[in-house]
Amino acid sequence: MYFIFLGLLLLCALFAGWAQMKVNSTYSAFRSERSSSKMTGYDTAVRLLGANDIRDVSVGRVKGTLTDHYNPKAAAVNLSESTYGDDSVASVAVAAHEIGHVMQKERGYLPYKIRTALVPLANIGSRLALPLVLLGVVLELLAAVSPGVGFNVAIAGVVAYGLSTLFMLVTLPVELDASRRAKKMLLSEGVLNEDEIGGAGKVLNAAALTYVASLATSLVYFLRFFVWVLALFGKRRD
Repeated sequence: MYFIFLGLLLLCALFAGWAQMKVNSTYSAFRSERSSSKMTGYDTAVRLLGANDIRDVSVGRVKGTLTDHYNPKAAAVNLSESTYGDDSVASVAVAAHEIGHVMQKERGYLPYKIRTALVPLANIGSRLALPLVLLGVVLELLAAVSPGVGFNVAIAGVVAYGLSTLFMLVTLPVELDASRRAKKMLLSEGVLNEDEIGGAGKVLNAAALTYVASLATSLVYFLRFFVWVLALFGKRRD
């Protein structure tokens, strides 16, 4: 069983590496292609926010490349240095993707709301998982006093660990939907034309592969943790 999980993790690592290479190569290719509108990432973000009558979300700049993100608590879209002032097809696609997340929040997109709610739970769950399993082991040693309680506590630890996997599972459709919204807005607002939108789609699709890789890796780790807990308690009961 150990070698099976090791093999699966190796496959996930290879896929994640390939996905990241795909992102980098696709982004580089379309970053050299200027948009016909000459709009930068910043211009695009401002245009799309205005077109959707959103006035309370600011657009700022952060250091790095592809560090773009939407911070709903601060009501701010933060574009990376490589996106903010660049007028390439790749940069406007990335900027529009972040506005896609803004629109998800504004429109009450259910998977987005679920992912937002899962953020604190996933963070807490990842910290509590191992302590709960260890507590379960201790209680199992006191089985005469509390039969079955230890195993139930350990399973609670597995569930807590699984919250991070659930978060990744919900994240994938959220990211895909943000990209769908981005392409639609780019066309409707004339930021990109029909000939350019295909390139934007390739950039966004490549980025989505990294989320697929993260989900696959998280799922394998969860299954490994689950099997480990079952084996641990099975041995103790034997």
